[in-house]
Amino acid sequence: MAWRPGSKTRARVVAVTDGRRRTRSDYVATEEPLEIRLVAGGATTTVAVTMRTPGADFELAVGFLHAEGLITGPDGVGRVTYCTDPRIEVEQRYNIVNVELTAAVLPDLRLLDRHFVTSSACGVCGKASLDALELRGCPVLPAGPMIDPAVLATLPDALREAQGLFEATGGLHAAGLFTAAGELVAAREDVGRHNAVDKLVGWALMQQRLPLHEHLLVVSGRSSYEIMQKALAAGLPAVCAVSAPSSLAVELAQRFGMTLVGFLRGDRFNVYAGAERLPVGVASTQ
Repeated sequence: MAWRPGSKTRARVVAVTDGRRRTRSDYVATEEPLEIRLVAGGATTTVAVTMRTPGADFELAVGFLHAEGLITGPDGVGRVTYCTDPRIEVEQRYNIVNVELTAAVLPDLRLLDRHFVTSSACGVCGKASLDALELRGCPVLPAGPMIDPAVLATLPDALREAQGLFEATGGLHAAGLFTAAGELVAAREDVGRHNAVDKLVGWALMQQRLPLHEHLLVVSGRSSYEIMQKALAAGLPAVCAVSAPSSLAVELAQRFGMTLVGFLRGDRFNVYAGAERLPVGVASTQ
């Protein structure tokens, strides 16, 4: 039977308390590479390699491809499998996911947003990244639900309670999908913030729940351009983070009609865009 990586790995640690040392066993979050491949018309190509926490790998692959505009819905996906190529070492087969498309040919990967954004060191600016989303056809989001500040205050704790792996390892980010009433719909964990969101969106796509116009996304870290890009592609009108947003995340939220909440800690938070989805009293104090 092929080795399959788990989501947590046992490690020996030296714990120091009040100057005293003791050796004990502990768990750390597993980090392994995942290669995402596209298959269509008899051709196969590698789209990306990302470091991730094993688990929900199919959802991660599908969510990533959706965020990059390479698939738009479940009808575009034939099946998703781990690698079965006998030329690949047995130990690596669960680190490779093949996403078979229903299309007869592979898409034009030159349009892949991630390639475009990664080239920013050569002079591509943030505005060009936002323009690329508009060229891809990402629309301004509809009004979506109103957000009760009292509900917002409960979301970080609700997300933490859903983090089973975090309780065991203390080293994972999380992304949670909530209703406007504060009900947790689904949560995913990973060492990478972006991967956690991809897993969550991939789950929603495979469950035929997209677009997520009536839901909120809560992330355990900061909100970056990539987090907002993935939320926009999924139709999420609001993103809430326990830490700070980046400047490009704020610009993206403003341009596409999204609500962006940062530093969400108890009943205190900042609204960086889309305050119209909150009661007027909150909007006037941002």
